[in-house]
Amino acid sequence: MQTLLTRLSLAAALLLAGSAGAFAQRRQPPQPPAPPPAAEERVRKPLLDELFERLAKARDEEEANGVAAAIERVFQRSGSDTADLLLGRAMSAMERKENKAATEILDRLVEVEPDWAEAWSQRATARFMGGDRVGAVEDLGHALAREPRHFGALTGLGSILFHLGYEKRALEVFRRALQIHPQQPEVRSMIDRLAPKVDGLDI
Repeated sequence: MQTLLTRLSLAAALLLAGSAGAFAQRRQPPQPPAPPPAAEERVRKPLLDELFERLAKARDEEEANGVAAAIERVFQRSGSDTADLLLGRAMSAMERKENKAATEILDRLVEVEPDWAEAWSQRATARFMGGDRVGAVEDLGHALAREPRHFGALTGLGSILFHLGYEKRALEVFRRALQIHPQQPEVRSMIDRLAPKVDGLDI
């Protein structure tokens, strides 16, 4: 139990630091070859900044979902064709419920691309599907340390914390996710459910 508390505290610390400013795959048409990583990053950051600005200002859920899907496509590009191919294989394995195979691929991927938030986020999904909730929390912490705006990682972390009974931490995470992606009715519902129980309590 102490190990679980320690690991959850680490993930929460990563999240809270990021909040202060430190912190089903669809078939896509063929993409042009990825540019070298340095050039990819020069394009990637301003593109993500623009997309996240549009996401925050989306007028309805349909518009927000379209922008969110575009962000997810950017997240899934590492700048390495080989790494992108491995991620695709891992995600396909998860769709087939082959969680062990997916985790093995993603273990290798986070070694060779340790700064790629999406690799950590996808391994968190694989580990969670395989029953390793603590490992999933750790990986989501790594993902958020690299990309604090990763709303998928935030909602995943909030859900796990909630189911483990860490309601105050879960509420903080859900609120952060809603700031980034306001058109998430499920997240708003969880906030409405948790806020009356948590707010004002000295925990």
